[in-house]
Amino acid sequence: MNKIRLGIIGVGNMGSGHLQNVIDGKCPKVEVTAVADINPQKLENAKKKLPELACFDSAEKMLDSGLIDAALIAVPHYDHPVYAIECFKRGIHVMTEKPAGVYARQVREMNEAAKKAGVTFGIMFNQRTNPIYKKAREIVQSGALGVPKRLVWVVTNWYRTQAYYDSGSWRATWNGEGGGVLLNQAPHNLDLWQWIFGMPNKIRAFCAAGKYHNIDVEDDVTIYGEYENGATATFISTTGEAPGTNRLEISGDLGKLVLEDGKLKWWKLTVPEREFCFTSKEGFLSPGTEYEEYSEEAPDGHSTVLENFAEAILDGAELIADGREGLNSLSISNAAYLSSWTESWAKIPTDEALFEQHLIELCKKETNKKSGSESADLPADLKERWKVRW
Repeated sequence: MNKIRLGIIGVGNMGSGHLQNVIDGKCPKVEVTAVADINPQKLENAKKKLPELACFDSAEKMLDSGLIDAALIAVPHYDHPVYAIECFKRGIHVMTEKPAGVYARQVREMNEAAKKAGVTFGIMFNQRTNPIYKKAREIVQSGALGVPKRLVWVVTNWYRTQAYYDSGSWRATWNGEGGGVLLNQAPHNLDLWQWIFGMPNKIRAFCAAGKYHNIDVEDDVTIYGEYENGATATFISTTGEAPGTNRLEISGDLGKLVLEDGKLKWWKLTVPEREFCFTSKEGFLSPGTEYEEYSEEAPDGHSTVLENFAEAILDGAELIADGREGLNSLSISNAAYLSSWTESWAKIPTDEALFEQHLIELCKKETNKKSGSESADLPADLKERWKVRW
């Protein structure tokens, strides 16, 4: 076998974008042999793109067809774990869109099921393929930045209009998406935060629901995290500011990184800050610095991750992001929600039962009921829609 036979569960905006990437030859080791969707129009649209496709009106029918080796899950968030576990029961490999689920227990169970089945389980964290973020991780993880001190990420260029939120009945609802900016736009950033800088051990957060839009979920977030070694992280995100900012700053006792405008800027201290602080005889003198700048064009992240998934199945390649990584970023967002709901600190890992209790109550109380299905006029070009916006 030199290609995997892929089935796509959900061929809306994301699923159809992945299908188009394969049709365009961006994933040479992937062949899409089947798709499943409960919407007949979406199946018809997929069939027009690839006439030989087998189309199913339920995921279970496709999974039982014998036509696929692996499935890509691109449906609303709550259904990611449901279909993943159905795949694992049948020995089918899984690539799921982010987030892996809505709450941490789901994703733990997904990983346990994948391990038991002995199959490959990956997460579509396409921004990990960006050379700027990869370089930042290399610098921090190698110790070249010294002892980590602080991460500050202001990513407010996720601007969305009310029309965006009105485009689908499940969008921006506790019952449909399970959250707002943290669950829809920011999972990539939360993943990169922990991938580069590591996992905090506790969170204090403020999640403002419907601050800028007519929605019940959060559209403005500020998170403060603390680490065992005394390092801190601050994360600010919203869909209600324009023009927005995307600036990531990371400091250690050997210097500072700034990622902004498609560049990584690196100031290297000639003497470690902690050493300089206690040996300098002058009160206002700062350590000397050397400067380095790095930039490189990013690849098409979605097709890169999908091709890597195929290589992991066929050749045993290491996944760009395996299922366990899906638990890390979700643990941060779960802790942020719980902290905001309880107006207190939340530890990581969170109290799963307490988190789920609060989520259930929010689902019951939801007032912003919407009708309609996902709009067909939202952009389907994945590279444009989910690229890093500097």
